[in-house]
Amino acid sequence: MGNIVAIVGRPNVGKSTLFNRLTQSRQAIVNEEAGTTRDRQYGRVEWCGHDFSVIDTGGWVVNSDDIFEEEINRQVSIAIDEADVILFVVDVLTGIADLDIFVAQILRKCPKKVIVVANKVDTFDLQYQSAEFYKLGLGDPFIFSAVNGLGGGELLDEIVSNFKSKEDEKQEDLPRFAVVGRPNAGKSSLVNAFIGEERHIVTDIAGTTRDSIYTKYNQFGFNFYLVDTAGIRKKAKINEDIEYYSIIRAIRAIENSDVCILMIDATRGIESQDLNIFSLIQKNKKGLVVCVNKWDLITEKSAQDIKKIEQSIRERLAPFTDFPIIFSSALTKHHIYKVIQTAVDVYENKTRRIPTAKLNEFFLPLIENYPPPAYKGKYIKIKYVSQLPNTQIPTFVLFANLPQYIKTPYLRFLENKLREKWDFHGTPILIFPRQK
Repeated sequence: MGNIVAIVGRPNVGKSTLFNRLTQSRQAIVNEEAGTTRDRQYGRVEWCGHDFSVIDTGGWVVNSDDIFEEEINRQVSIAIDEADVILFVVDVLTGIADLDIFVAQILRKCPKKVIVVANKVDTFDLQYQSAEFYKLGLGDPFIFSAVNGLGGGELLDEIVSNFKSKEDEKQEDLPRFAVVGRPNAGKSSLVNAFIGEERHIVTDIAGTTRDSIYTKYNQFGFNFYLVDTAGIRKKAKINEDIEYYSIIRAIRAIENSDVCILMIDATRGIESQDLNIFSLIQKNKKGLVVCVNKWDLITEKSAQDIKKIEQSIRERLAPFTDFPIIFSSALTKHHIYKVIQTAVDVYENKTRRIPTAKLNEFFLPLIENYPPPAYKGKYIKIKYVSQLPNTQIPTFVLFANLPQYIKTPYLRFLENKLREKWDFHGTPILIFPRQK
């Protein structure tokens, strides 16, 4: 089950630099001007066998001093609702500010684990100044320098030590399908169309986390969990943050699923937030079904139009293009059972195993005819190919004499051949070379 870590704190304490350091990226743009960050940042972190999502709650929209505390309160309360661990970032150079005290008051009542991160300890002498953060009443502050990475390992150890163990999270072993997409793409309508029928052979099982509701669906010979991200909890107090909520919900749902049904609004086409959610599905290595909803509202529906829309979606989501696209309407229930059937097919593709003998029978003659290009005068020989057992997505290993010289374009060529031969429609594939 995916864990979520939220970074909170007042502006300019280094939340984005901490985010970049943890995710080993330069994804978050650091800017002094309040309200310039529109999209909340989210990324994946792997540490000691745990992988989790980090969310930078930056981007407070501040209109005046009066609204400042209300905005921070809203951001922090969303983080408390949604995250498993909260990193409260403070600035060693400026010490405790009024806003820090304000945030600390909210966090002290929080049932989740809160870690105080004393940032900007860029020199050895500055670590002694972190002692004043004991005043916040939230336990030991962790010294950290987002600039040079000081204290990063200790902080990550502390974060992962607070995750639930996998034994606590066992659930019936059924496929899990998440319906994700930006607000108003028709997620709720689709989920209601699936389960809101007279024949209610549906049991509501509260998920292992209180943030995802699993609806067990067993109609028409199908049996799976629907991970519902649509309107799980009230969003009454959220205006600007509706997009933040939808992203956090999407992260939670994507991590807890096997196949994601990505809803795109036919009337608006594919937008940047759809691309954000798609990249999350890719980072988490999940199966994908793209569902173009509200198809009943489109007047021109020739076969040529459908082809054109399909092509534009695949172009925007490239290089991964081998996934199904279904045009549906949750309102008229057009093609909605095709969506379920396709998700089941993608799940089967994702769990497909190919015997080693068949793989080599196919690949070895192919590799002989189209060997990897020689590198610095050295010839690369691939001896045999095998599929790894018990992996999240189909994963293949090429055993070679010089694996380090096999480049990405060649691996992509092999992946395309593999997809032509066996049905891996909708699921990512991993192929990597290893020393024989």
